[in-house]
Amino acid sequence: MPVNALTSKNAHSRSFVYYLVLTAVICGALVMVIEILGSRVIGPFFGASLFVWTSLITVTLVALACGYAAGGVLSDKKGSPDYLYGIILLAGVLVLLVPLLKGPVLRTALPFGLRSGAFLSSLALFGPALFLLGCVSPYLIKIAAVEMRNIGRTVGVFYAISTIGSFLGTVMTGFIFIAYFKVNQIFAVTGLLLVCLSAGYFVFWKGKRWVAAFVILPFLLYHGGDTPVSKLRKSGTRVTKVFSKDGFYGNLKVVDYSYGEKHTRELMIDGQIQGGIDMKSRLSVYGYSYFLEALPYSINPEGKNCLVIGLGAGVVPVWYESRGVKTDVVDIDPDVVRIARDYFGFSLRGDVIVSDARYYLNTSNKKYDYVIMDVSNGDTTPGHILSIEALQLVRARMTERGIFAINFIGSLRNENFMTASIVRTLESAFTTVSIYPNFLPEEGDGIGNITVLAYAYPFPLVDIKTLPAGFPVHPLAQENVRRVFGQTFSFPQGTQAVVLSDDYNPIDFYDAWLKERLRKGIIDNTDWEVLI
Repeated sequence: MPVNALTSKNAHSRSFVYYLVLTAVICGALVMVIEILGSRVIGPFFGASLFVWTSLITVTLVALACGYAAGGVLSDKKGSPDYLYGIILLAGVLVLLVPLLKGPVLRTALPFGLRSGAFLSSLALFGPALFLLGCVSPYLIKIAAVEMRNIGRTVGVFYAISTIGSFLGTVMTGFIFIAYFKVNQIFAVTGLLLVCLSAGYFVFWKGKRWVAAFVILPFLLYHGGDTPVSKLRKSGTRVTKVFSKDGFYGNLKVVDYSYGEKHTRELMIDGQIQGGIDMKSRLSVYGYSYFLEALPYSINPEGKNCLVIGLGAGVVPVWYESRGVKTDVVDIDPDVVRIARDYFGFSLRGDVIVSDARYYLNTSNKKYDYVIMDVSNGDTTPGHILSIEALQLVRARMTERGIFAINFIGSLRNENFMTASIVRTLESAFTTVSIYPNFLPEEGDGIGNITVLAYAYPFPLVDIKTLPAGFPVHPLAQENVRRVFGQTFSFPQGTQAVVLSDDYNPIDFYDAWLKERLRKGIIDNTDWEVLI
């Protein structure tokens, strides 16, 4: 056997083999950490849609595949462990740079649209580090095979160890890290682990103590958290980010807008507004909530209990409770519940259930006079609660005179396939379905918030044309709400639509153009400092 780095005492020491095993575990784990965290970096800009996850998975697989190939070739030519740990050091530095580079990269990628922008930003931010981590496995096997002298066993052992590391990285990131640490902090620790792994080799096996200086990089690059935002716009409005957290289900922000004595507050999830109130009057500053409140109540003013699916800022359930209607709320995110209570004054006599909506509908035996659904995941209502199977569960949770109301953003004119399909699915589950656009369909592009009511009985003899007497509406929403309230819409006969099911529910695909348009609106109308 030729005398080279592979036959050195370093490569043959038992302690070094153990270090190679540690390297396999850590690198395998951190690949998954980077992939999962990627959704938290680009989610506020491109949503948490199918296209974002498709982009992240594609970049991860392609980068690792290229890294495996390049690492195999390089390990044959440059087999010294010095090269392996040099690659790991460089990967660590690239990971540390992600929080610093994400702003410029995302700005550059935004004009390319939802799909291309998500892919290009994923490629630029995470592709290089994942490529380098892909080079690690061939190097480990090449180096370890000399000591273990059995190529089959070596390959099997190290791939098993790397996979165990990936499992640990996935579980720890999804269940622990995201819940308790900020994204920038996790990237800092990830990069630090890679830098320390490399420095450990060079210090303890090569005697190059100066490499340990790289360990201070995270402390030089990482500034300790989100930069507080309090910005004065040219209009005189002050924008203040008062809360920010990366939760299990997205990036959560609470943002204040103040101008003189006017003071409003909004809840944002992955950049999308989930509700807003006037901090003095506590009225919603967005019109869609008034439709979810007044329409069902006008039809059945004798209702005694209500289920709200999707809490948001808590505006709708608080309104029903103020009318003496005992209200339960289901929301999957415990952070949203805490934010609604701490920042929006949310409180109920009813129950607050932290659960997936579909799971609650499937397991609860309670029945309600009103079921209100206002759920958003990224930029659309999650498909698993819009299928015929899910809507049949909703109907089973309603009383004989119960009313179901749902809010979503859709298109009533051009490219209306998915909006019409949602309505068609509701018509398959309920006897009567009525569409109440929160805008005039003939104006603009026919896109906006849509409230749909569904019942299990013929249309009641109530002519809803105006808001109920004494129904307060915030000045910011009043003009539009009063202008369009009570007006209904029907799709022309022959409008293409399908019944959505658990087996076939292509909302993410057919509404991609709508998500791109909504994301563009978010970027154009939200201060960059708030989003980043």
